[in-house]
Amino acid sequence: MASLTQRNSGLVQRRTEAIRSAAADKEKESGGEEDEARRGEEDDDDKGDSKETRLTLMEEVLLLGLKDREGYTSFWNDCISSGLRGCMLVELALRGRLQLEACGVRRKGLLSRKVICKSDAPTGDVLLDEALKHIKETQPPETVQSWIELLSGETWNPLKLHYQLRNVRERLAKNLVEKGVLTTEKQNFLLFDMTTHPLTNSTIKQRLVKKVQESVLEKWVNDPHRMDKRVLALILLAHSSDVLENAFAPLQDDQYDLGMKRVHTLLELEPEKESTKPNANELMWAVVAAFTK
Repeated sequence: MASLTQRNSGLVQRRTEAIRSAAADKEKESGGEEDEARRGEEDDDDKGDSKETRLTLMEEVLLLGLKDREGYTSFWNDCISSGLRGCMLVELALRGRLQLEACGVRRKGLLSRKVICKSDAPTGDVLLDEALKHIKETQPPETVQSWIELLSGETWNPLKLHYQLRNVRERLAKNLVEKGVLTTEKQNFLLFDMTTHPLTNSTIKQRLVKKVQESVLEKWVNDPHRMDKRVLALILLAHSSDVLENAFAPLQDDQYDLGMKRVHTLLELEPEKESTKPNANELMWAVVAAFTK
């Protein structure tokens, strides 16, 4: 009788251990998938950079436009404001937060399709989350071109002025200060004082410039769909913001000519056609279309 009780007890114990083991394996597998997804999102944010110095598309474009010693963008640059808003839309699309509405049977053009919130999960970036909140809460939805204008404050409708994101360049510069790329100073311009943000970490700026240069020189693949999406977006948006020239200025004449020739190859692409190709980011091409129409 005692022997039977011991066998039953052992059987129950082994069964309990098996159940616990299976549950632990399942939990471990689930955790592994979550970690892998998290790692994938971090890699998408910026491959090759450490977590401390990972930059958004807006920060990269601003950094290309800033004068290293003076710490401000050119007073004659009237494109960077709208360019930075375009960067926000593309950044949110690359992070899986935004997409274009379905094109439908009649295949509406990129600039006619509305921007849809795909996920409202916070990005951790205040500017991006602010733009995402506006887009999510707006009904009916707006087009890419409308959002660039609304976020820039370039609208004649007083009821839509609240969409404007204010002090974007200053806020992005402060982000770069927090990441150790820039510093903050005050400069006197005869009639007024201005806060400036000179470069302090030249390594990160040089790495950014090198990434742009190599993408159209040593690492040129002659096919936009084989290029890294973030690098492709950076080149196109830097051009739209009128700061791309700064990345090519240090090159020798022959390299400069070759690099600009390949950039023009990208600029001559038809966004409508490119957006239909496999794995293309439709919203990115819609932003490009808005700037090149």
